Amino acid sequence: MSDDRRRFTRIPFDAHTSLQQDDWCASVQLVDLSLRGLLTLQPADWQVQRGKAPFIAIIDLSEGSQIRMEVHLVHAEEGLLGFECLHIDLDSISHLRRLIALNLGDEALLERELAALI
Repeated sequence: MSDDRRRFTRIPFDAHTSLQQDDWCASVQLVDLSLRGLLTLQPADWQVQRGKAPFIAIIDLSEGSQIRMEVHLVHAEEGLLGFECLHIDLDSISHLRRLIALNLGDEALLERELAALI
């Protein structure tokens, strides 16, 4: 599993981020994100026994657009929550791709990561 996670470059990023699940919603501190998912700090009102339903992660970008992912929790440890992306819409993946491309500075590496998703 660790090899799979490391195949995707993690980009440290600070943006207003919220998690939603059913009737629960919380603002969280984003640590990093990748084409595969995201890592956040655990919110104060976090309940470890949250249901198995997926979460919606919404990352607000500076130009007024958003990255919106359906995610599920894969690990919760040491105050960090790791989420894997289950679904992302076309607009969101375009924003995420551009963000990662700007941070990587290597188009070939980005293309390899995108190919690994397929």
